[in-house]
Amino acid sequence: MGKAALVIMAAGIGSRFGGGIKQLEAVGPGGEIIMDYSICDALEAGFDKVVFVIRKDLDADFKRVIGRRIEKITEVEYAYQELDDIPERFQKKAEHRKKPWGTGQAILCCKDVVKEPFLVINADDYYGKEAYRKAYEYLTSHSSKDGCLACMIGFILKNTLSDNGGVTRGISKVDCNHMLTEIVETRGIIKTENGAAVQSEDGGLVPVDLESDVSMNMWGLFPAFMDILETGFEKFLGETDEEDPKGEYLLPTIIGELLEAGKMQVEVLQSHDKWFGVTYKEDKKDVVQEIQKLIADGIYKEKLF
Repeated sequence: MGKAALVIMAAGIGSRFGGGIKQLEAVGPGGEIIMDYSICDALEAGFDKVVFVIRKDLDADFKRVIGRRIEKITEVEYAYQELDDIPERFQKKAEHRKKPWGTGQAILCCKDVVKEPFLVINADDYYGKEAYRKAYEYLTSHSSKDGCLACMIGFILKNTLSDNGGVTRGISKVDCNHMLTEIVETRGIIKTENGAAVQSEDGGLVPVDLESDVSMNMWGLFPAFMDILETGFEKFLGETDEEDPKGEYLLPTIIGELLEAGKMQVEVLQSHDKWFGVTYKEDKKDVVQEIQKLIADGIYKEKLF
């Protein structure tokens, strides 16, 4: 079995979750949080290291709630995503911002601690066991020296929507060889009576196919990709307006641009498991119910670790 790391992006502020630290909300019967189930699935699939990407101000709470517990069962590293963790010449561009620079920066923060193939996930998303098995198999059967190779775990849009508000999804096009050809980061996708839609500029609703393949920010990557990310981040910062407080260096956008330029090959691994997550405070009760169902079905033990 080859080595592979699980990188968990947990630096989000969670503003839509009523200001709380949504990544640390208990959803399991023993106080487990969503990350516990993700880590359980990853270790079961073969991953042997966990890297938490957090903010420094979350450090104490994070280690108390989950970090020290996971340190007892596998190798753990921490990477810190901060607003001002950018090259000196771009520091002025951080003055009008309130949060870091997006998922691309989050992964780049791991450059010094990730030297093996790695899988990226969101802290507040539940992906299911199949996704981790497929990702581990991919990562340990391809050359770790090629930063231009990647895999994306694909989900079906209808399985990823929230009843409580709009969500952002990377809507993807996949060819007959299961290779990703295009990805479009699409914000504000909502459930409607007829399926799903996004709001147009004139206030109308534009339908979105419920059967669309979507990215849930679950990417299998190799260490050499860090160099591509670093070069791209400097270019992004150079082109970002100093007065723009919300511009983000997003992994789906980065990969989409590399695909369009013919500089990357991404295999889409389809997961049939249902995704769920805590985007809004109201989502929590649904997640608790889903976890209870999985325990009742014997997918998880009442006590995970």
